[in-house]
Amino acid sequence: MKYPIAKPYIGKEEKAVVAKVLRSGVLSIGPEVVAFEKAFALKLGTKFACAVSSGTAGLHLTMLAAGLKKGDEVLTSPFSFIASANAILYVGATPVFVDINPVSFNIDPDKIEEKITTKTKAILVVHIFGQSADMKPILKLANKYKLKVIEDACESLNASYHGKKVGTFGESAVFAFYPNKQMTTGEGGMIVTNDRSVDALCRSLRNQGRSGNMQWLDHERLGYNYRLDEMSAALGRVQLQKLDWLIAEKRRIAALYKKHLAPYQKFLLLPRIISGNIHSWFVYVINIKNPLIKRDAVIEDLEKLGISTKAYLPSIHLFSFYKKLFKYKRGDFPVSEAVSDCSLALPFYIGLKEKDIKIISNIVVATLEKHEKYLQK
Repeated sequence: MKYPIAKPYIGKEEKAVVAKVLRSGVLSIGPEVVAFEKAFALKLGTKFACAVSSGTAGLHLTMLAAGLKKGDEVLTSPFSFIASANAILYVGATPVFVDINPVSFNIDPDKIEEKITTKTKAILVVHIFGQSADMKPILKLANKYKLKVIEDACESLNASYHGKKVGTFGESAVFAFYPNKQMTTGEGGMIVTNDRSVDALCRSLRNQGRSGNMQWLDHERLGYNYRLDEMSAALGRVQLQKLDWLIAEKRRIAALYKKHLAPYQKFLLLPRIISGNIHSWFVYVINIKNPLIKRDAVIEDLEKLGISTKAYLPSIHLFSFYKKLFKYKRGDFPVSEAVSDCSLALPFYIGLKEKDIKIISNIVVATLEKHEKYLQK
């Protein structure tokens, strides 16, 4: 058998509602987007939700809504998908990286204050892999220095921190619905906020800067085509209805991985959940303990055996573009780099049975044992 690293769960209800939209002939700026937004805000517990074409688009608009501009600095994590840092650059501001906690892989609150300068205007908190960052000390620092907090919750839909859902702490937050996420719209994202003015601005910006009266040729600011189409919104509305079940299934699969990999923790480090957090499981990432084992060689061997895996995630500051622009080098953020060098995302999607998890786990362990033996020769 071959196991892909991820695939979406699409049921007959999703197919039916998308087909209904296609038959209606209303494919954009219609009732499905409105219904999806209302249902999402209700689910999350925010006043407003604004659907956009991607999580990246959402992050861009939240940067604009926060008033960030050239000369401003935004503190964020180097251990993230590149879109989080890129969104800061989109508005001319500078991403300032803060190293991560070695257990949660989220931004380390103890390292934030030393990076704050007179140019610092905001903290972009990334909730990685389905687990919340440590928000209490982050919010305390933000309040102390009068910094805005924006949440990149693209990977952590329905995760919570001490009983409060991620995405409800800052001025705004963004979720994403790429096919490997907890739920999907194909492409797509959602901006949430409790600030009416932020919501209104994002709605205008996503639709070419159109004014609030929605007249076709009345545009009052520079905007973008970041709209979500009706088919995607319909798909998302049905997926949202299934969200609790979708996440419960991911938790079941994560528990099976833990069961079958726990006896082999001399080779690998399993995901750890911080006390007070409820994990919503975007991916299942293990870390190879022996730093001498070449992780990329392990990925190649597993692929030959039918197991698709990935390095999750590279540290953003070591991408060539960032090294050239900001003169970053290896050693600047050692915790992030150490995690990046040994991380391995395993196949993780609804439909995997215990027999599949057992097969995958056995092959992963056997491959690591083989590489350990190579080192001993």
